[in-house]
Amino acid sequence: MNTGLLTTGVLDTGVLDTGVLDTGVLDTGVLDTGTAHAGVLDTDVLAGVGNAQVPLLAAVLLLAGAAKLVFREPVSAPVDATGRHRVIGVPSRDGGRVLPWRRSRRAGVALALAEGALAAALLATPALAARVAVTAVFCASVWVVGELRVRHPGSGCGCLGSLSDEGVGRRGVARAVLLAGAALLALAAPDAGLRVLAGGPLPLALAALELAVLAALSPEITALRRRRRKVMPCERRPSPLAETLETLHASAAWRRHAPAVGAAAPLDVWREGCWRFLLFPARDGGAPADLVFAVSTAERDRTVRAALIRPEPEIPARTLAARQMK
Repeated sequence: MNTGLLTTGVLDTGVLDTGVLDTGVLDTGVLDTGTAHAGVLDTDVLAGVGNAQVPLLAAVLLLAGAAKLVFREPVSAPVDATGRHRVIGVPSRDGGRVLPWRRSRRAGVALALAEGALAAALLATPALAARVAVTAVFCASVWVVGELRVRHPGSGCGCLGSLSDEGVGRRGVARAVLLAGAALLALAAPDAGLRVLAGGPLPLALAALELAVLAALSPEITALRRRRRKVMPCERRPSPLAETLETLHASAAWRRHAPAVGAAAPLDVWREGCWRFLLFPARDGGAPADLVFAVSTAERDRTVRAALIRPEPEIPARTLAARQMK
């Protein structure tokens, strides 16, 4: 009897133990399933936020590149080490490590094309190399605006060409930091920009919200409105000599007549209406002559004309040039 009771007790204990073990296994399974669902949810949220940054960054890069081509940077008269203005040289009003290359027309075009290429890469492919390059660009922009704010507080960043001529302030720094953060989040995005645009509305809504925040931080919108309200006539538009020289040296008229030019600097410079005239010594068939260039002072689409003049003692060169330029 005792043995039976003992055996029954053991069996009961075994059943109880089994029940406890089954309950533990059941609880552990429920916990593991909940953890797995939470991990998938976190991954999906991170991917969705990262995807939203891709079309945002592509739009910003395309806008910045287009603005650099349309709203060209004004070029100021260059200054040498002694503080005197140079006639020929790299345009740079403020010196430093940032402004000289930013105020170069060729550098602006190259930067605009590079921004367009990065935007196309973001839209077309989810390759990590493109994301890393974009992240490097926006992180470098944080350094650039910081450099300008500390060393040249009155100079704009040139982010949107000449629209960004206002000194870098807190809003500009905040905008650069936000874009760098968006680029870091885009590193985790699994999809290309075009696929995000064709997908659900939530990433696009988030990108639109971020774009609105960036617009609120951008002083260029005010500058654009101001330009649309008032367009300065070319007769009264300030046109630095360095801008005229850069336009001249990039023109077909200069390339055509450069072999005949006898000096690096003009002998005389004057302005009439929408034109600035530059008089250079030249040779015409072995005989001395005057070569006069007329460079438009308009803000955009500037043209260059040239006239080779045989000097006449009784008639000033300016009068002869005006006759031939008509």
